[in-house]
Amino acid sequence: MGTDVEASNQPNSFEGANVSIVQNKPAVVFVLGGPGSGKGTQCANIVQQFGYTHLSAGDLLRAEIESGSENGTMIDNMIKEGQIVPSEVTTKLLQRAMQESGNDKFLIDGFPRNEENRAAFENVTGIEPVFILFFDCPEEEMERRLLSRNQGRKDDNIETIRKRFKVFMESSLPVIAYYDAKGKVYKIDAARPVEEIFESVKTIFELYYKVKFEKIREILQYMLDRKMVTEGTEIWEIIQEALNISRDGIKECKCSTLEEKEDLTH
Repeated sequence: MGTDVEASNQPNSFEGANVSIVQNKPAVVFVLGGPGSGKGTQCANIVQQFGYTHLSAGDLLRAEIESGSENGTMIDNMIKEGQIVPSEVTTKLLQRAMQESGNDKFLIDGFPRNEENRAAFENVTGIEPVFILFFDCPEEEMERRLLSRNQGRKDDNIETIRKRFKVFMESSLPVIAYYDAKGKVYKIDAARPVEEIFESVKTIFELYYKVKFEKIREILQYMLDRKMVTEGTEIWEIIQEALNISRDGIKECKCSTLEEKEDLTH
């Protein structure tokens, strides 16, 4: 496996993305990593560069509580009583946010936290992520970052930070292992400078779009070759235009970083 960006099965790791093209489902990317691994910073970069909508389960829960809704009151009471908010509740908040966003591509940050979250998301939404970004960072580096950037924050002392690391290792790593077995995990060395990390992130998204454009081209060409549409008709013209767009998309997505990085391995 590579030392920088790792994929267990690429480009076939985007089979879910290919299916979503046909079924017109939203493209969802789960962004996972320990506290202090830099997920939020990289999500902001992805939003700016690729136009994704960034969703945080924690932010959505807090917003629901602040709204004063019946659902928010229920969530607030559960948290105050030390209970875990049901996975279905969090999933439905994410689903509603996706539906209301007007976008069709999403980064879901810090979710699923565990196998129950994962199963609930797929069952409720009917969506599997196209891939997972896993920001891998040594515990010592994450601890250093949290302590340096959040001095005075009550949940960022040594004891609570290490508890959060422990929870991540025990709960989230099985989720990563589940998707890794499906060839959907891209592991990124997150101990490097922010700019270097984002170069690796861009490589992954460029590859995703290249595969997506090629799949669209294959589908459209299949329809034309089998005379599923009649030449000269309006739908034939639309497909020809779409083919040109997909070809242009592939040209624009040169994936120069891929050519330079031979450590993207199967």
